[in-house]
Amino acid sequence: MSGRNPGAVLDLESLSKVRVNTQAVLKRAQHIQGLKLPKKQWQAAWLLKAVSCIDLTTLAGDDTPSNVHRLCMKAIQPVRYDLLKKLDMHDKGLTTAAVCVYPSRVADASKSLKAANSGLPVASVATGFPAGQTPLETRLQEVRTAVRDGAAEIDIVINRTLALTGQWEVHMSQWESAGMLLKAETSESASHPLSIPTGSDFIKTSTGKEAVNATYPVTIVMARAIRDYYLRTGHKVGFKPAGGIRTAQESLVWLNLIKEELGDDWLCPHLFRLGASSLLADIERQIYHYVTGQYAAYHELPMA
Repeated sequence: MSGRNPGAVLDLESLSKVRVNTQAVLKRAQHIQGLKLPKKQWQAAWLLKAVSCIDLTTLAGDDTPSNVHRLCMKAIQPVRYDLLKKLDMHDKGLTTAAVCVYPSRVADASKSLKAANSGLPVASVATGFPAGQTPLETRLQEVRTAVRDGAAEIDIVINRTLALTGQWEVHMSQWESAGMLLKAETSESASHPLSIPTGSDFIKTSTGKEAVNATYPVTIVMARAIRDYYLRTGHKVGFKPAGGIRTAQESLVWLNLIKEELGDDWLCPHLFRLGASSLLADIERQIYHYVTGQYAAYHELPMA
């Protein structure tokens, strides 16, 4: 992928002086949540933009080749063809941004996507997801296996012990995944902005497996770290909220937040992803309502 983050000198002394005004962040988050959201055709357009930024995900213990194949087919045709035709979007090549699976299912996803000649990338969680507490060599082998089987993107889990004890000089230098797009996340807390200068292409709110996942105040802090890094280095780092994003309305708020904090350049799959498994279903229902004036029964929309 072009535009990879080369990293920068890790200045821990300067970063240790950064302070967050919690009340100001909370006020900003409240303001963004209160902004008017687009309606009618503008809402439909924004929802299709959200679809194009989804990492369509299945991370279940009972994943099988068949349900991964269904997920891939849904990623290739995320919204019913007749609905897209009504919107004059049937020939625009709309897909989700990627398909995200466990390393053991990467081969299945890669096979399905290649057979359909889709060009969609496979993303894989790796490195001891979701806790990141397995031995280093095991985590590295997970990355190698995922890459060997066809993963183009790796959602790495930072060892939270290293994060909490400030061992940032070593945590990103350990990954042997040259050429892969790296999305850094931590378990049970937001990705630390220090992941940015150490080479992450994306930072991610969480693994999506915690009780509290993506929140707007934490996102504002992370977005400003991304903006600061861009202003200092000229390199754009992406952002991925994950976990608990289930409704079309929420996806509009996330797009609004990114537009407000980082600008229009970030409103694309190369710099913004929504990690979700059930979000697409609600977006498609909302598009169905816009086109027909009625809400679809769930059996009327093909699910992944």
